[in-house]
Amino acid sequence: FWPWQGKDIEEIATVCKERGIEVAQFTAWGFVPGMNNPKTHSKFVEEIKKSCKIAKQLNCKRMTVVGGNDIPNMSQKEMHQNIIDALKLVKPIVEEEGIMLILEPMNIRVDHKGHCLYGSEDAVRICREVDSPMIKLNWDLYHMHISEGDLCGRLRDGIDQVGYIQVADHPGRHEPGTGEIYYPRVYEELKSLGYTGPIGLECSPVATEDEAIQRLRKDMYYSAE
Repeated sequence: FWPWQGKDIEEIATVCKERGIEVAQFTAWGFVPGMNNPKTHSKFVEEIKKSCKIAKQLNCKRMTVVGGNDIPNMSQKEMHQNIIDALKLVKPIVEEEGIMLILEPMNIRVDHKGHCLYGSEDAVRICREVDSPMIKLNWDLYHMHISEGDLCGRLRDGIDQVGYIQVADHPGRHEPGTGEIYYPRVYEELKSLGYTGPIGLECSPVATEDEAIQRLRKDMYYSAE
């Protein structure tokens, strides 16, 4: 789910335990204020510490963080370096806690104009420079498709930095199978690359949520044939 603040964490933990559900990830740090601004870094560290406690309560192994929107009079290179610096500050925290931070690049053509981090190339470079097994990428295939295409090729280039996969189709951010992305081929590539982590369905279903899940399972089944 998105930010944990304002949610009944105890109730979520209870329901998950009763129903055997695992919380795959939640958002620990959103768009504003951006971690691309060094003025936010002390707050960023404190929020990650708090979020680690929430993750432990939920038995959740991953937390999403977002780079932030463009800052006037600051170059993209400077903003990206600030993201690196912020991640290095919390690197010892998440490594000690055993909770993975997953940095999510967006797209700026359709949904997040003015965001400072989009596509895989810069995001992979950032994570490689931080160099931690507990700081990887929330690889959202919807965003990657809009930003750069070549989904399978980009996955091959950056698979060592993939910590989580999110899926949705384009246009509309509906469930896979409703748009132009041929997901069975992408799932096939993920399997060939040895990805065994979770795949999150972050979309607005065309019909019902159950039908969206069935469509997802169908695509995965075809990729296994």
